[in-house]
Amino acid sequence: MTSTKLYTAIYVVLFAMATAQVLIEFAGLAYWVGVAAILALSSLKAVMVAGYYQHLRFEPPAISAVVLVGLLAALVLTFAAAYSIL
Repeated sequence: MTSTKLYTAIYVVLFAMATAQVLIEFAGLAYWVGVAAILALSSLKAVMVAGYYQHLRFEPPAISAVVLVGLLAALVLTFAAAYSIL
């Protein structure tokens, strides 16, 4: 079992990343630079949440692979839907 200190540290890091995303929005960066930065931070936050709060870091690799396949399938379907709208 992981400690409360670890969960608190992860929470603080996630909060800092969310704050950075808001600051990026108001920084006046070029549109695609801002989008890329926010997507990168969002992806990193999702990995941290899945790894620690959903305990995938401590599970067998097969379970993490099942989650990854589901995530990739959802991503492919999202891009396919977006492409069909354009």
